[in-house]
Amino acid sequence: MTTNPKGLRARALILPLVVLACAFAAGCTSAPKQLPEPVTPQPTAPATTAPLETTRPVYAGPWEDPSNPLYQRTIYFDYDTAEIKPEYLPVLRTHARYLGTNTGVKATLEGHTDERGTREYNLALGDQRAESVRRLMIADGVPPNQLSTLSYGEERPANPGHSEQAWRLNRRVVIQY
Repeated sequence: MTTNPKGLRARALILPLVVLACAFAAGCTSAPKQLPEPVTPQPTAPATTAPLETTRPVYAGPWEDPSNPLYQRTIYFDYDTAEIKPEYLPVLRTHARYLGTNTGVKATLEGHTDERGTREYNLALGDQRAESVRRLMIADGVPPNQLSTLSYGEERPANPGHSEQAWRLNRRVVIQY
């Protein structure tokens, strides 16, 4: 029997190609991957190492805490007057005590009016209201350099309505820390 050198070469080339094709086909027919089962979150007990204070809201100052007496920072006025009503004296004295013992804290007293009257008149009335609050707080011991006043007049209404109820909410001084 005679051997054909071309036939040997052809077989020698075909064999590696067949092996390579089988290996490629075996790699493509792998079993499908199993997806992990969804995990349902289990309730956990609260951490016992965290102090209870971390569960309370954090406020930038005591005037933002609704349970603190300093939270009340608005003083309301009657129509066309800058006279402080007696019902607001305890509120102002609380703020005066706080400022008197915290000399690094400053407050701005923002005066507001309702929409009735000219712009100039309302700016002047808002200023008078802020000044009356400032004078009372200084009389209660607050150093003058801790207080500044600013009048917005009718420009920043608390209630944009045009009724007596809305106007009542707009005639005010707001203590801003």
